[in-house]
Amino acid sequence: MVEQQQRQDADQAAEARRQRAGVVAFLVGLVATLGFFAFFPGLPHVIDWGAVLAALAVGGLARWSCLSRMTRTAGRKSGSR
Repeated sequence: MVEQQQRQDADQAAEARRQRAGVVAFLVGLVATLGFFAFFPGLPHVIDWGAVLAALAVGGLARWSCLSRMTRTAGRKSGSR
């Protein structure tokens, strides 16, 4: 009974960690892309809808890659026990 509760607590903590990492990865991708469009020389320094959509796409891609990496490494750790 205690072991099941501990495993459940560990699963909840891991899920909270995954969610936080996903949010951070999305925000980093979003801000980095907007910063690129705002400050890269040679581009017009205007954030238009295309730049916003590209930043959202990059943020989503960063979140997806972060969560897939975390899932893959968690699978390796649990498989080695």
